[in-house]
This record gives sequence, structure tokens and C-alpha cells, in this order.
Amino acid sequence: MSKIRTGLIAALDVGSTKLCCFIARADASSGIRVIGIGHQMAKGVRSGAIVDMDAAEISIRNAVHAAEQMAGETIEQLVVNVSCGNPSSRTVGVEVSIDGYEVGDDDVGRVLSQGYEDAAATDRELLHMIPVGFSLDGARVSDPRGMYGDHLGASMHVITAGASAVRNLTTCIERCHLEIETRVSSPYASALATLVDDEMELGATLLDMGGGVTSIAVFFGGEVVYTDTIPVGGSHVTNDIARGLSTPVVGAERIKTLYGSAMPSPSDNREFIDVPQIGQDAPTQGQANHVPKSILVGIIQPRLEETFELVRARLEASGFDRVAGRRLVMTGGASQLPGAADLGALVLDKQVRLGRPVRVAGIAEATGGPAFATCAGLLTYAVHKPGLLAQQIVPPMRNGAGMVGRIGSWLRENF
Repeated sequence: MSKIRTGLIAALDVGSTKLCCFIARADASSGIRVIGIGHQMAKGVRSGAIVDMDAAEISIRNAVHAAEQMAGETIEQLVVNVSCGNPSSRTVGVEVSIDGYEVGDDDVGRVLSQGYEDAAATDRELLHMIPVGFSLDGARVSDPRGMYGDHLGASMHVITAGASAVRNLTTCIERCHLEIETRVSSPYASALATLVDDEMELGATLLDMGGGVTSIAVFFGGEVVYTDTIPVGGSHVTNDIARGLSTPVVGAERIKTLYGSAMPSPSDNREFIDVPQIGQDAPTQGQANHVPKSILVGIIQPRLEETFELVRARLEASGFDRVAGRRLVMTGGASQLPGAADLGALVLDKQVRLGRPVRVAGIAEATGGPAFATCAGLLTYAVHKPGLLAQQIVPPMRNGAGMVGRIGSWLRENF
């Protein structure tokens, strides 16, 4: 079993439309309990990336300050999500010779070191290096230590992101006088918060539909085996409505929230919506712009269909579609649009449910829905996955003894 972390933990979800900070306490008996929540409209962020350092810094400061006031605590370190830098996923397979001897911690250290060397041979930022399986002379084993063989292999899931985008995010948070404890891929965090154990073990796909990006995570065998990101999200739906109905973006967001649907209904042609026009302070007497709801649905449905078709294409191209099975869990603010889950089930041919945080207590109903799954998942990662931090097993690469010692410690915690 993994070692459970305890004490005060803070998480920051940097999204395209909102910034959210959770402060929680964790202990072995009561688990994770949120004691402070702060969220702000995101400014200076687009598709998860920092585009205006000053505006993003103010938004982060406000969200963290609100959480600190509610918790009555001051934080210095944060667990932060990463959805910027076009995150990509790949599997690295490595093998070392052990000449028929018994496998020990040093042998596992050697194979993981080799895997890190292969994973780090890129100009991208390494987010995760997760061992998803070992093999001994070609036969898959869960824990090779104590066994005998000639060749020890390891399969590792590597998640990377563009270095400049991650550096900008890091710099912005450091300007708030905060330190990043670790970075976590957004869909990975959302999955840890919402997937139940059977879904992780048997296979499931997590679809995190944010404001600027839609992220994918595939779980199988208890661990994440594939992640991907598509640069389309709920903000694109809002912009489509604004253009299609000639209404301000703020009005389009309100219309989407109050009347939007991804699936048509027989009453859509009989139901009319008041649509404010761009540059019009108030409707002119007798000239209110009434639009049938069917037009609104006709704008929303194609964009969401396109998003789901892109997801399907990415899964099929990766080869992980069958591994993921027929289970799909949707999170993120855009997943709450009425009919989105039904449309996803239709396009992707999967059993769909909306995901809510299931491993964190103390979250109010208003902040306990799919839109806050990533932030809750960051807390879950910090508590339950301390052995998976690449930084914990990678830096002593030049020092063989230090590397082996850390690998041994990681193995004792995780097996």
C-alpha cells in the first residue's frame, strides 16, 4: 500500500474560465477534508496557458486569499494542474540484463533509471513518469523483486508538456510568493477524484470538458495509461452562440447556462428566448429579439458533436479505445450542459455518467460538482500518490547509490 500523506495541503486549478483553490487537511482516520475554498473568474488565461502575466497573477492571488481566509491558514506550497503546453502521452519500454540473478531494488533502480533517460531525452517538460508494468524474460509480473531471470523490463507511461508554457505558469505562481510542490496533468487529477476503483481497474475513459480545452485520460489496471488534450471547450460553444445570435459574449454565456441543450426536443420550436443584441443597452419597445430555442440547440449540438468526434478519433488513433472499455466519465463545467452526456454516449458509443469528487469531504454542494473535479483530484494525488512524483526518484540520477535508495523507498511505499 502507498504511504498516506497527512497535514495541510493546498491545490490550485488554473483553468481557462475559472481559477479554484482548495485548502484541506488530511489524516489517516478521516481522509481528506476541505477547510478552505476560493474561486475566481480566470483572467489572463487562455486554453490553460498564461497569456497575460499580470492579470493571471491577480486572479491567482484572489483565489488563494479567499481560500486562506476561509481556512484560517496561510499556505506557501501548492499542487497545481497543467493543461497548457499541449500535453502529450507516450509509453516507454526499457529492458536491462540481470544475468540470471535474483532481482533486487538496485535492478529495479537500473531499469527505471534507463526509462527516465529515455523519457527525458526531449525538450519538453516531464510531468509524470509512471511505471505501469514490469516483465521478467518477457512474462508480465506485478513485482519482480525476489524473482530470478535474465532480462528485467519495465513499461512506463510518460506525460510531457511544452516547456515554455509550463515555465510561464510556474513563474506566474512564484510571483504570488507561492511555491509549486508538484504539477499534475489535469485529466489525471480529475480521474483520481471521480473514478471508482472498479472503473480504474477494469478500464474507463475520463473526459474533462473545460472552458478552453477538453482533456482525456484512460485508466486500466488501476493506473492511467493514456492522456491527451483537444483545444476545444465550453468557451467555444459560448463564442459560437455569440456569433450565431449576434449577442454579447456575456449574454451568450447566460443564454447557454439558462436555456442551452445539446439534444433537441419537440418543444424547441414553441419555446422562445429573449436575445440581447450587440451594442443594444435595452430592447427597443415592441422590438424584442425573440429566437426559438431550436436555433440555440442547432448552434450548440454541432460544436459538441465535433468535440466528441475528435475525442473518438484520438482514442482510436492511440489504440487505447478498446483498453478503455465502454465506460465514460465526464467532468468539467461544459459537461453539465443538459444533453451533453446523452450526446457523448451517442457519438462515442459508451456508457456515460457525470463525475463528481468522491474521495474528498467538506466540499459544499455548489463546489462539489463536475466543474471542481480537477481541484479535488489534485488533493487526492498529493495524499495518495506521493511515490509517483517523478521529482522524487529522478534528481539523484548522477549518484547511483542515491538513486537506488530512492527507488527502493518508492517500491516499499507502493508495493
